[in-house]
Amino acid sequence: MKNAFDMLEERGFIQQMSHEDEIRELLAKEKITLYVGIDPTSSSLHIGHIYPIMVMAHMQKMGHRPIIVVGGGTAMVGDPSGKSEMRKMLTQEDIAQNKIGIKKQLEHILDFSDGKALMVDNADWLMALEYVPFLREIGSQFSVNRMLAADAFKTRMERPEGGLSFLELNYMIMQSYDFLHLYKTYDCKMQIGGDDQWSNILAGTDLIRRVERGSAYALTLPLLLTASGQKMGKTEQGAVWLDPELTSPYEFYQYWRNIDDLDVKRYMNVYTFFEIDEIEALTSEQADINEAKKTLAHFITSLIHGQEEADQAAQAAAALFEGEGDLSHVPTTEISLNRLKEGINILDLLQECQLIVSKSEGRRLIKQGGIRLNKVAVKEFERLVTDQDLQSGSLLLNKGKKVFHRVLPV
Repeated sequence: MKNAFDMLEERGFIQQMSHEDEIRELLAKEKITLYVGIDPTSSSLHIGHIYPIMVMAHMQKMGHRPIIVVGGGTAMVGDPSGKSEMRKMLTQEDIAQNKIGIKKQLEHILDFSDGKALMVDNADWLMALEYVPFLREIGSQFSVNRMLAADAFKTRMERPEGGLSFLELNYMIMQSYDFLHLYKTYDCKMQIGGDDQWSNILAGTDLIRRVERGSAYALTLPLLLTASGQKMGKTEQGAVWLDPELTSPYEFYQYWRNIDDLDVKRYMNVYTFFEIDEIEALTSEQADINEAKKTLAHFITSLIHGQEEADQAAQAAAALFEGEGDLSHVPTTEISLNRLKEGINILDLLQECQLIVSKSEGRRLIKQGGIRLNKVAVKEFERLVTDQDLQSGSLLLNKGKKVFHRVLPV
C-alpha cells in the first residue's frame, strides 16, 4: 500500500532530507505531525507560497496533521535566507491583520476542523522568552562557525554595506526554537520548506536531538521554476495573488491556462490531487495538452476561488479565445459614456485600465503591434477611442496575445 513517502517521491517533492531511512520507516508506520512556516508579510498569499501548503494538503489527505506556523515573531526580525536584503520589519498590528487574510486563504486548501490542521503564531512563544535563560539553554547549543558556513549567512556577510547583523544571525536560532517548541507541544516530528531553508531546518532537527534526545526530521522541496527558468508565479504584472482583489479569478485562471506545455505535468503533480496515472493520461503525447491546461486551471481556480468563479473564468476564456462563452467575466473597467463620446486617448485608456504602467510603455507596445482594440492593432499613439468603437455595448482591449480587458460604458 502506498504511504506518504511514496507519494512525496513520485510527485517530485523531495530535494533534500535528513535521516532518509528513518523517514521512510516513520512514514510507513505512523501518522505524524509536521509543519511549514509562512511569513505574514502580506494579507494575501501568492501561488509561490502555496507550493509547500499544497504539499501539506497532500500529506493531510494521507492522514498526517499539518501545522502552519505564521512567523509573527520572526517577521519582526527578518529572514536572510536566499536574500541579499533584509525584509521590512512589521508592526504587531500589521502582522495581526495579515494573519486574518492568510487563515481565510489556507482554509480553502487545508481542513482545520477538529484539529486536523493547526495554524499557530510563533510570536506566542518567542515574544515571551527571557533573554538570559534563552541564551543559556538554547544559544549554548549553536556553533557560530557552523552557522556562518550556511549559504544564507555567507551571502549576507559578503554584502559591502555592513555585512551580517547580529539581529539576522539570530534567525536560525529562533526558527530552530520554533521546531523545538512544536516538538514538545504538539509532538511535531518534521519540518518541510523550500531548499533555501535547508540550513535553518537542519539546525532545528539537530537542536531537538541534542536537547530532547528526540527524533526530528528535515525535508526540503525542489525550487519550482518554469520551463524558461523563471520563478514560478511571477508575471509582467507581478505576483499571482490568491486575493481576488489583487488578482481576479479570471487572471488567476489564465495564468494556469497559459503555462508552458513542459510545465503542465509538474504543476499537476503539485497543485492538484489527481492520481499519478490520471496525470500521466492527461499529459501523455497522445493527449491534448490544451485540455490538460484547462483541467489544471479549472481545478486550482476552483480550489482557491470556488466552483462558480472557476466556471465563470473558463467561460470568459472560451469567449475570448474560442468564440463562445460569456465575456461578462473578463476583467472590466467602467468608463463614463459621456467621456467616450468626447473621445479618450488610447494611452490614457490603457493606463486607466492598468494595462500599462507608463505612456512610454504604451508607445513601445503600440510600435511593436502589441496593443489591439476590438482585435484590431492600434497603430497611432494619438488614437482617440470613442463611442463609435463600441461593439455589442463594450470595448475589448488586449495587450499582447493573452492579456484581455473589457471597457464598459456607464
